[in-house]
Amino acid sequence: MDSHTEKLKKIKEEVINLTASPLYSYRTENHYHPVIGEGDHYAKIIFVGEAPGKNEAEQGRPFCGASGRILDELLAAAAIDRKTVYITNIVKDRPPDNRDPLPAEIDLYSPFLDRQINIIQPKVVATLGRYSMAYIMQRYGLSGELKSISQIHGKVFKTTADYGEFTYIPFYHPAVAAYQFSMRETLKKDFQILREYAK
Repeated sequence: MDSHTEKLKKIKEEVINLTASPLYSYRTENHYHPVIGEGDHYAKIIFVGEAPGKNEAEQGRPFCGASGRILDELLAAAAIDRKTVYITNIVKDRPPDNRDPLPAEIDLYSPFLDRQINIIQPKVVATLGRYSMAYIMQRYGLSGELKSISQIHGKVFKTTADYGEFTYIPFYHPAVAAYQFSMRETLKKDFQILREYAK
C-alpha cells in the first residue's frame, strides 16, 4: 500500500470510530456509513462538498445520488474522468433530514479534510456549495475575498497549504441544478475552467 493510501486509510478508521461526533449515534442507529471520499489519491483536483445525503450515507460514497449524476455530467462536459479526481465532503457523516451542517460539526470534521488535502497535494481545490466555500476560504487565508457564492462562483484564487501553492475555485453545489435548470448551464460554464488543470 502506498503512503497516500495508507494515510487516507488512517483517516477513514478515525472517522469510523469518531464517537465524539454528535452525528455518530445517528449514523449507527440508521446503519449508515461515514463518507470519507473516493477517487485518485494523487489527484490534481479535489472536490469538497458539504455533507453526505441519504444515498451517500447508505453507500459510503460521495455524490452517488441525484447531485452525483449532475456532477458526473459536469465532469463529462469538461472532459474530466471522475476516476482522476478526488471527491469528499467537509462533514463526513450525514446530518438528520439533510439539514445544513452545524458550525460545531464543521469544526469537528474539518481537520480530516485538511489532512486529506495535505496528503493528496492537489493543484486545485474546488468547493461545491457555500459551507465548504466559506471553510476553505477562511482556513487558507482568503477571508478577505469571501463574498456570497453568487458573486464569486467560478472565480480563480491562488493560496497555499502546508505542501505549497494551490488554486482554489468555488462552485455552486450540483443540487441547485436539480431544481433550477438554468443553473446547469452556469455550472457547466464554470466547470470548463477545470479543463486546463486536469491535464
